[in-house]
Amino acid sequence: MCNALSPSTDTIMSRPDLNPPQREAIHYLDGPLLVLAGAGSGKTRVITFKISHLVRNAGIEARNIAAITFTNKAAREMLERVGKLLSPAEIRGLTVSTFHSLGMQILRQEATHLGYKTQFSILDAYDAGKIISDILKTTHKDEVRKVQSQISLWKNDFKSPAEMLGCACDEWENVCARTYLAYQDTLTAYQAMDFDDLIRLPVELFRSHPEVLERWQNKLRYLLIDEYQDTNTCQYQLVKLLTGVRGMFTAVGDDDQSIYAWRGANMENLRLLQQDFPRLKIIKLEQNYRSTARILSAANSVIANNPKLFEKRLWSELGLGEPIHAVQCKDDEHEAETVIQRLLAHKFEHRTKFSDYAILYRGNYQARLFEQALRNQRIPYQMSGGQSFFDKTEIKDVIAYMRLITNPDDDPAFIRALTTPRRGVGAVTLEKLGSYAGQRNKSLFAAAHEEGFQHQVQAAQLEPLMEFCQFINSLQYRALREPAGELAAEMLKAIGYEAWLYEMEEPRPAEAKWKNVTDMVAWLAKKGEADDKSLIDLTQTIALITMLEGRDEGEVDAVKMSTLHASKGLEYPHVFLIGTEEGILPHQESVENGMLEEERRLMYVGITRAQRSLTLTYCVKRRRAGEWQFVEPSRFIEEISGDDLRHYGRPGAEPLVSRNEGKARLANLSQLLDKKQRSEGED
Repeated sequence: MCNALSPSTDTIMSRPDLNPPQREAIHYLDGPLLVLAGAGSGKTRVITFKISHLVRNAGIEARNIAAITFTNKAAREMLERVGKLLSPAEIRGLTVSTFHSLGMQILRQEATHLGYKTQFSILDAYDAGKIISDILKTTHKDEVRKVQSQISLWKNDFKSPAEMLGCACDEWENVCARTYLAYQDTLTAYQAMDFDDLIRLPVELFRSHPEVLERWQNKLRYLLIDEYQDTNTCQYQLVKLLTGVRGMFTAVGDDDQSIYAWRGANMENLRLLQQDFPRLKIIKLEQNYRSTARILSAANSVIANNPKLFEKRLWSELGLGEPIHAVQCKDDEHEAETVIQRLLAHKFEHRTKFSDYAILYRGNYQARLFEQALRNQRIPYQMSGGQSFFDKTEIKDVIAYMRLITNPDDDPAFIRALTTPRRGVGAVTLEKLGSYAGQRNKSLFAAAHEEGFQHQVQAAQLEPLMEFCQFINSLQYRALREPAGELAAEMLKAIGYEAWLYEMEEPRPAEAKWKNVTDMVAWLAKKGEADDKSLIDLTQTIALITMLEGRDEGEVDAVKMSTLHASKGLEYPHVFLIGTEEGILPHQESVENGMLEEERRLMYVGITRAQRSLTLTYCVKRRRAGEWQFVEPSRFIEEISGDDLRHYGRPGAEPLVSRNEGKARLANLSQLLDKKQRSEGED
């Protein structure tokens, strides 16, 4: 395809900041390629340089290339990095998106082939959960979440409601399958899709319409897939269909970092690649540019206890580095105090920044005591993967009304506003409205006003629906003329939102949620007055804030706090991995469900986030459900080679602050004082 190397190809091939396997992966264009990229081995560099190589040397235009990632943040960063390698003209038309965004792009163009209007609605997890809650006739959140999760896994495994009804083996599966059938019927009637449909439906479309598939294969001539080990069955089928028999793709992944089986990720996809593409070439990236040799040695020794799909061993030229510290603490409060003390002492000695430190944990509940300890010491911290204010359920309820006032054709906003709180419009009426809107290719709001629909429902059913539409119309008229805060407050009073919250929730959470809503109204009033903006202007401002959120995350000088899952793909100079105990890491439920290997991969991900130092902490006892329980250190600590590990706080080990460390600390302080006195003397 590109045998003769042009001068610019030579430039890429001879770059000193690329190692030989990276250069080979960038240059290989003779068929399907799997790049096994270990943690910190420069996989994003390979993808971005390969895009540049495809455009400049392989004669493939940017508009015929798609790079697929798993998060919007990863897509944004990748596009920024490609933008530094190619000119705006060269980059024009390039697709860098998540699987879901690509699926949406396909469906927006081809929706009519599947019987959908082009402006179909996309329901988020909350809206989907509400439909499931109505079908189950329960508001029990855990029950709804479990059924929703099961339906999602079935969709991702390409299992239809009819298929699951036929093979349900117990009452639980039967309930899930019946709910799945009713849920899917409701979505179809609403002309709506959930997140799983954004991948599932393009696959169905391509399988049933070969001419559509051919059009998209010609449009996307080369695919690059990031984090390939996290793909589910549906995503793999989409890749396989788009790449066709030519198999013009580069999949980049690491079987040692597959930590999302619980949400449908299928490691079997790595094995399937070899079966489905016999010409598959495999290139391993094993040189790590992130961590010291000791950290990598610990990671290698832990992951070696898992069966391997592909043999791979990380290595580094960044020096031996410090031993890993394993610190035993008396209890969870002592663990938080110890970590914060060690962090402060290390920062003082090494003149580092707060942003050089990360505290990682298995579950969000572990963060509470650490947040408290950080606040006590006035240490700035930042929660990664925490919920944004605008993502809170009660705020999204208010925003749904604002979105509908701004754009009555916004179907997800229409459904959410009409059902939160319920306006007396039943599910049957909504389904009839959805079906009519689909036939007429109109929005739900517009369809409600048509005589054709109004003749299909009885007057008693139509009345509350028309009252709701008139209410929105009146707000729309006033939204351009009245102060935003006042109008929002009046709207919430008119719909009885506060009373509804207290009816749906226990008193304490209801109070917290109502406080968030009143804060939102106060923000609208202040922002509206300061910037002279209407409620409609502010709705668009919020949409932009939500889109841009997290862009400047790395710029704040604050300790980063994150779950292990949310930390994947990130790196920090100094890492504290807390709660490394049996029952937490590995998680008890995972051990009981035969998921120990996934927990070990999670430990591996945690270890490989660290660049220069890593501290593991565990407790002797921990309070659980109000009672003290004695706990055991994680088996994963034992799997680390003794040469790479130094123990603190346990019998026979060094104290939490060893004598040598104490002396070094004192010497360091003396030097700093001497230096300070000398500089003052010179002044």
